Amino acid sequence: MPPETAPPPARHPEAPEPGTVLDSHYAHCFGCGERHPTGLHMRVTVGEEVAVTGEFVVTADHQGAPGLAHGGLLTAAFDEALGSLMWLLRLPAVTARLETDFLRPVPVGSTLHIAARASAVHGRKVFTEAVGRLGGPDGEPAVRARALFVQVDIAHFTSHGRPEDIDAVRRDPSLHRTSEAFEVNP
Repeated sequence: MPPETAPPPARHPEAPEPGTVLDSHYAHCFGCGERHPTGLHMRVTVGEEVAVTGEFVVTADHQGAPGLAHGGLLTAAFDEALGSLMWLLRLPAVTARLETDFLRPVPVGSTLHIAARASAVHGRKVFTEAVGRLGGPDGEPAVRARALFVQVDIAHFTSHGRPEDIDAVRRDPSLHRTSEAFEVNP
């Protein structure tokens, strides 16, 4: 929970416009990468203020129990949606804590509709929350999550990433999404 004195987040003036579908930030990202063969392939759309919506289609590759989504994969979908909020704040940040509440099973073949928003910013901390629904964006809640992101310097990614992957991105910039104002990946 953010401190009571934490101000609401301010959408960056150069943030993508509401209705914009965000491209994958990294082609091999498990959450949103189009080049990851069994990834989540999340597609996130920018909302009003500091909010996004995303959809995750549960496939057989995402099973935990037979016919049901794996809880860890559902948590990864929320991490992806909540992390996308940083594009609206224009802040490079990493997940520091992620809490997930599973309210009902999510079957293979279903689409989880995730609505995420940033609720507060306090120093380097960004507080976020989301709900995932089945049966459409207004359907029954199946999963809820809250996360704390911590702003980091770009060097965090270049100094801790696997060198061969960083070099691949440098050789082929199409592998990651960038902005003139900041980059989340190297």
